[in-house]
Amino acid sequence: MEEWVGERWHSFIWRAADVSYRHAAVQLEEVTRAVQMLFRAGGGDPLVRVAPATEQKIGGPRGWLQKIAGQGERAALTTLDDETLALPPVIAVFPDRQLNRDLYLWLAAQGACHQTTANGWLAQNVSATHRALELFPGLRTRYERLVHAHLAQRPNPASLRRGVREMERRIQDALAASIALDSNSDGIVPVEEGAIGNNLKDGTLPSAQPSTVAPVWLWLQASEASQATPSAQEDDPSAAEPKKEKEQDKKPIKQDAKRRRAQRSEDTTSKDGLVMFFRAESILSWSEFVRVNRTGDDEDNQDYSQVADDMEELHLAHRKPGETLAARIKFDLDLPSPSADDLPAGEGEPLPEWDYKKGVLVPDRCRVQRLRAREPLRENGDAPSSGPLPASAKHLKTTSRQVRRRFEALRAAPRWQHGLTQGDELNLDDWVRFQVDRRSGDARHGELPPIFSRRVRSERSLSTIMLADLSLSTDAYATQQARVIDLVRDSLFVFGDALEGVGDPFEMLGFSSVRRAIRIHEIKRFSEGWDEGARQRVMAIRPGFYTRMGAAIRHATQRLSERPERQRLLLILSDGKPNDLDQYEGRHGLEDTRHAVHEARQAGLTPFCVTIDQTANAYLPRLFGTQGYALVHRPEQLARALTQVYVRLTAASR
Repeated sequence: MEEWVGERWHSFIWRAADVSYRHAAVQLEEVTRAVQMLFRAGGGDPLVRVAPATEQKIGGPRGWLQKIAGQGERAALTTLDDETLALPPVIAVFPDRQLNRDLYLWLAAQGACHQTTANGWLAQNVSATHRALELFPGLRTRYERLVHAHLAQRPNPASLRRGVREMERRIQDALAASIALDSNSDGIVPVEEGAIGNNLKDGTLPSAQPSTVAPVWLWLQASEASQATPSAQEDDPSAAEPKKEKEQDKKPIKQDAKRRRAQRSEDTTSKDGLVMFFRAESILSWSEFVRVNRTGDDEDNQDYSQVADDMEELHLAHRKPGETLAARIKFDLDLPSPSADDLPAGEGEPLPEWDYKKGVLVPDRCRVQRLRAREPLRENGDAPSSGPLPASAKHLKTTSRQVRRRFEALRAAPRWQHGLTQGDELNLDDWVRFQVDRRSGDARHGELPPIFSRRVRSERSLSTIMLADLSLSTDAYATQQARVIDLVRDSLFVFGDALEGVGDPFEMLGFSSVRRAIRIHEIKRFSEGWDEGARQRVMAIRPGFYTRMGAAIRHATQRLSERPERQRLLLILSDGKPNDLDQYEGRHGLEDTRHAVHEARQAGLTPFCVTIDQTANAYLPRLFGTQGYALVHRPEQLARALTQVYVRLTAASR
């Protein structure tokens, strides 16, 4: 009974103290695409992704009901760094739903024009506002409505304490001045209260912080670039020891997309001190230090995302040698012994890597080691010869037969020859181009226009490299019946059988990485046939390590550039974004991969990525272009989707 009354009382007080307008709320998911387009159109960094922000401490006055309910102390504010534009997951600031939606769009424009300077938070946002209104004049009317509505909600400076009163007055002056800006005044407009114009001119604005005043919903806070933290394996060699996964731990890891603030700290919980540490102290000190990995938990099904939401900033520390960790998120680094590992094929090859901060290609930064799977011998000791599919792959025979027939029909089909003075059909593109040249005077009089096309039979000149991601993430279950690595294996089987029927030369490579050491598994070379040995090597692939995609693409580009065929296709099969243990995690990996894709295109190749990562739309368009990737929504259809991609790419070149 007491629990029932407490729940009803909490619900009543919470609703009574809520000052937001839930009936007019707008979700970030509703406007994500529009926000991304506006941010990119304003010159925002193409590798900055839009993500929901987590709550942080705010200032401003609170009513007595809010104090009783514990509201008004935290809010999700907009932040910007070199990787993420973090926006509030829900905006319900104004009673008008259209105003809340316009606020999302304005924050995108503000973020695109924001520049980090030494003048402080207030001056940065005033300057960004001026630039955004110059760049997007169509937003001026919406911005004026937002400013008027927001100023009506701001607290009265006279009711605030002395330390915050002057800051609140300057914020309101800056907002009022921003809607009175004249395009010819260089953003310097004097106002009655304060001297915001003069402060902007001579750079004497104070360094205000969002946590000291009521939230300024029209502004954002720029944070420092997030840096990848070193792995615990660098400090503890035992971290890479293989472990057996318990049956109860075979659960999907819940992904939390919120952008959280964190920093490295030193674990001081076990240091001797004058005050004895006891369990209740964590209630008072949890915002200062939190041990993410703990030896034990009070609850088996604790919601760690909710716990993290209650923290202002996450503090992470390396675990100590010999300490046992809770198995909530696992990275199974099962390092094979030399006797069980694949055989190295030749010496390692150095490769460069793109450093986006310096804007240079650092030579010999990575090293590629080619590997060959240990082929099993028959009972008589002979190597396997060509033969049918392995028993574990016979369930793919029907799919393989259908795909092969489609590829054979593609090979026999004639291709279109364009730019002819006589032909079977009129080519609309050539005709439009000829009319433009004629009106501009570039076309020669008396000559027949090359505006016709006809179908002719010609010899195919196409080579392909299939580059498969074999990182540890492929060990996860894509469906209830199959893992990602199983789907990759099936796709390689089907693709190999189909290309064998067409007769086009192809090569299959798998890749993974451990820091700057890239492992390239040679499944099938150009010089080898698609025999039982190649099929056995497909069966032998297994997941492990990480995804340094840029180096793998560069290696495949070098091998494919040596081919004499007219068209060379590089197909990348992956299940996630580039990552590794060092700084390759995050923007560094994305920038390096994008540069590697650009190098492949400059070499005359056609790179294309096929992925089952449902979040790929957030980063793959910036790596491969909007037409350079395909997202497979049903992982079990990966093999067929790969076939459709290949047919589309080869048919487009005919």
